[in-house]
Amino acid sequence: MKSLKPFSFVHVADLHLGYSQYGLEVRREDFDGAFKELVDKTIELKPDFMIIAGDLFHQARPSNITLENSIKDFNRLREAGISVLTVDGSHDSAPNSITGTIMNPLDSAGLIYHLPRHEGACWRKADCCYVYGVPNYRNRHRTEELLPTFMEQNRPNPDTSVFNIFVFHMALDLPNVKPPYIEAEATPELIPEGFDYYAAGHVHKPYMEKFKTGLLVYSGCTETTDYVEAKIKKGFYCVRVNEKGGATPEFTEFESSREFVILEQDFTGLAPSRITEQSIQAVKAADKEGAVIIPVLKGILPAGAARTEVDVARIRAAAEKALLVHPVVLLRESEVSEELVRSIFESEVKDLKTKAFEYFLQIFSERHSKEEAEKISHIAVSLIEPLTKKQEEKVKQAIEELLQ
Repeated sequence: MKSLKPFSFVHVADLHLGYSQYGLEVRREDFDGAFKELVDKTIELKPDFMIIAGDLFHQARPSNITLENSIKDFNRLREAGISVLTVDGSHDSAPNSITGTIMNPLDSAGLIYHLPRHEGACWRKADCCYVYGVPNYRNRHRTEELLPTFMEQNRPNPDTSVFNIFVFHMALDLPNVKPPYIEAEATPELIPEGFDYYAAGHVHKPYMEKFKTGLLVYSGCTETTDYVEAKIKKGFYCVRVNEKGGATPEFTEFESSREFVILEQDFTGLAPSRITEQSIQAVKAADKEGAVIIPVLKGILPAGAARTEVDVARIRAAAEKALLVHPVVLLRESEVSEELVRSIFESEVKDLKTKAFEYFLQIFSERHSKEEAEKISHIAVSLIEPLTKKQEEKVKQAIEELLQ
């Protein structure tokens, strides 16, 4: 049984500093603001150290203003005596072997301790803990190829007399961990045994479960990087470890996160003009000061209607108080039944015009009277032969008839 000096640490990941979401400078400021709040709350909690499990920055080469702001906040942590231990993530990992990761100069400046850069990829606190961290390799193939080599060159060496922490930025191939939109970069077998706490990043939803010899924890993200994350609580874990090595992670939720309002609606069967009007009314009803409103337009359009007929510009302009209205158009254009399409292409040539007429009639009946639909369908069928034979005059004649 372990007997160690009690301590605490903050575990955070996926801050994505510098992300000007939707091209808005104010959204970049929101991400900076989340980091400032993290630092404020961390200083209040007075942990022994902080772990950032990857994606501190949204880009491998953040802007000067992003760097300047982050340096100011890292200085505040340094002045408070709180060490910051990092690994790189899929966004801020080294773009190539020559330039290296942006974490290296921050490490050289003494603002962070970038674990993969140091001998043994580890950090120790006497009578307390051993922390080991690995780089991010961006995808599964590279991870399976390069991670074992890295750990062979920098062997993880957990100490049974202290609390052991493994830090990484990867989605593990576990049923309850991997979101559908994220590729699992590593199998559980690639992660070594012998650790008490596995501090993970990359999955943007807070998550915790028993894993191997310890506890697997994803801290989630600190701001909304995609509208599907809108309802996920944003924050970090403060983990308190007792003298017996028992860990108690407590989640601290941020108070300053930008509000996202998601308006998801199925518009199946409605014409684009009605979809536009209903979406405008929904945006006006949901209008809130400073919010990001995301109308998610779903459903199947009537035959012959196109997504481009939805007036997205009018929907965007419908709010007066919101920071932004950003429609997400997931509408599907209608498809004629597979049976009818198959019958057209499997029919004899002599039946082609009959089948084609049925096909066109089904499409045009959705938007025109029976008489008009039949007229347009006849003209459409009459165009088949002259089009295939490049008889331009007959094509022009049929089009002129349609316009009369």
